[in-house]
Amino acid sequence: MATQAARGEGRVSPVFLALVAIMAVSLWAVWTGFSANPGFAVFLFVLSGWVVSLCLHEFSHARTALHGGDISVGAKGYLTLNPLRYTHALLSIVLPVIFVIMGGIGLPGGAVFIERHRIRSRWKQSLVSAAGPLMDALFVLAIGLPFLLGALDGIPDNARYALAFTVQLHVTAVILNFLPVPGLDGYGVIEPWLSYKVRRQVEPFAPFGLLAVFGFLWIPEVNHAFFDMIDAVLRSLGVTEWDTYWGQKLFRFWEGTPEIPPLDGLVIG
Repeated sequence: MATQAARGEGRVSPVFLALVAIMAVSLWAVWTGFSANPGFAVFLFVLSGWVVSLCLHEFSHARTALHGGDISVGAKGYLTLNPLRYTHALLSIVLPVIFVIMGGIGLPGGAVFIERHRIRSRWKQSLVSAAGPLMDALFVLAIGLPFLLGALDGIPDNARYALAFTVQLHVTAVILNFLPVPGLDGYGVIEPWLSYKVRRQVEPFAPFGLLAVFGFLWIPEVNHAFFDMIDAVLRSLGVTEWDTYWGQKLFRFWEGTPEIPPLDGLVIG
């Protein structure tokens, strides 16, 4: 019975598989031009891809914690990749979509509750926190591989824009998550190395860390510096502002299908 339970705790959730299927089918619809409304297909691809990456992010935290000594993650369902185990509807779905619409920012969301007292090594505790953003970075590389390799010939324009906008969202999520701010994974990486007194003083501010970050992003100088950093990372991956701009335009399908100039003959500097 215990073995059967353990297998159930690690079985991939049908919900996750359905999300992967939606992501694949919507990309196929964008790629082939099957959908009469390409923007809606882009919207489905970007949104389903966001939730898939969220599941992989939280699974990475949980799996690393399991190897570190926290065997409770299995019973909590964290190893099934089921987004219903990780997400808070408002914080993980609604707010990210709002921020995507407002400015193309990937908002970190979801949570797994790790019993850190079971993980004795500070190095392992840091690795548990780093595992999620590192998985996000791998997701970025997987989606952005055609841009990175310059293998864009044969990729339809709309599919290219959808992939580019997805890369932009996840790059912002990686950078935000690695900030050493209470409540974010970057702080979780350094927290085990702080004194007990400092950790206790910082703990009450953890629920407000992300809100503070977005408050700072309203400051023009901070906002410009942040997006300059995002643009630098995107350029290193081969993703242009042209790609991400039209990707976001397509994502906002409710505004109508944009008139996108063809890439043929266009020089992008």
